[in-house]
Amino acid sequence: MGTLTRLTSGGQITLPKEIRLKTSMEVGDFVEVKLDEEGHIVLTPKKLVDASQAYFWTEEWQRGERKADEDIKAGRVKQFNSVTEAVKYLEDKA
Repeated sequence: MGTLTRLTSGGQITLPKEIRLKTSMEVGDFVEVKLDEEGHIVLTPKKLVDASQAYFWTEEWQRGERKADEDIKAGRVKQFNSVTEAVKYLEDKA
């Protein structure tokens, strides 16, 4: 069962502290408001991303991040002590 909150005359509601803490919401954060197929109001916390960082959140980039995480987990990576060592490795592979 959820917590009851009251709608003010200005159309505002107060999110319970427990919900704010569990969702790491802070004053000034944005909330997406949607109505689902059953008529329920769904609130989703949102964070704004600086335009210069937006590429990181594209589906293509996130796919690459997931693949890199899989490669690291599976041990399909090689570490180098210097750029020179990495370049030499790549040149030897060519």
